[in-house]
Amino acid sequence: MARKKSPILTEAELRLMHIVWEKGSATVKDVVDALPKEFDLAYTTVLTTMQNLEKKGVIRHEEQGRAYLYYPILKQREARRSAVQYVVKKFFDNSLELLVLNILENEDLEPEELQKLKKLLDESE
Repeated sequence: MARKKSPILTEAELRLMHIVWEKGSATVKDVVDALPKEFDLAYTTVLTTMQNLEKKGVIRHEEQGRAYLYYPILKQREARRSAVQYVVKKFFDNSLELLVLNILENEDLEPEELQKLKKLLDESE
């Protein structure tokens, strides 16, 4: 049985997507070259992951000579939104309030971060 597609990007996919988002478009070689040295992934591993991202509808490619140039379809903001929605649904009973309370209770937020949150709350009322 085929593996069910994840509603959010895996860590490996996200690592490659950050490069494609940053560059705007990239070949597999561009992505391999831009990866931090600690990941030292083989060209074929990056290629397979890029092909999987294309199957998921996250990126698309155009031929550029002998190489494929990959472009993002999924915007970074949309990926973040999907990831948050997934976390809220799976871990917080579909409650944004529980997520925010958990962050406020369990994270050491800087005063500037708290001020930004207060401002956003005031603006949303």
